[in-house]
Amino acid sequence: MVNTQIEGRGIHDYRVLGAMRKVPRHLFVSEALQDQAYGDFPLPIGEGQTISQPYIVAEMTQALELTKDDRVLEIGTGSGYQTAILAELAFRVYTIERVRELFIRARKLLDKLGYHNVIAKCSDGTLGWPDESPFDAIIVTAGAPEVQEKLVQQLIIGGRTVIPVGDRFSQTLLKIRRDEDGVHANDLGGCRFVKLIGEHGWKEE
Repeated sequence: MVNTQIEGRGIHDYRVLGAMRKVPRHLFVSEALQDQAYGDFPLPIGEGQTISQPYIVAEMTQALELTKDDRVLEIGTGSGYQTAILAELAFRVYTIERVRELFIRARKLLDKLGYHNVIAKCSDGTLGWPDESPFDAIIVTAGAPEVQEKLVQQLIIGGRTVIPVGDRFSQTLLKIRRDEDGVHANDLGGCRFVKLIGEHGWKEE
């Protein structure tokens, strides 16, 4: 998976590649789908949600430019796979999942795998986690209708966020850096995520 789908497509951060090699992706999907876990595509995890394809996980993680001392906020725990990758790279990961069933399942698995630097809660991720801010980096793993200013303001100066922004069907992956002179965004290309639902995202149908 790493050699062909990730490193072979231009991901070069050796720490990201190491984390992708270490985390057992098959444990984050149902037993019925474990034989497909390392394919280059997303997979359903229940509750209308998905685990992202390996390449997009690696691309978003590399864009965060994480160091071992960073505190990271993840919006959308999902299966917990992206959370585990972040936990391999950062000092502490704060992760928010709005769907209680997914939250409970991911929390149990992350604990079982020994990721004790992960702090999780079940809540509206579009509000961020003000009590624990500011963060060095924020990753949003669902498609937002617009840049989430509420989250950007929870970054340190010099902090980075990676977020898919667009309509309900397709988005552009943006890397946003908060500097002393404002906020700067880079286009990382097209993508497709499930909807970011919450007070500052899409409304639940």
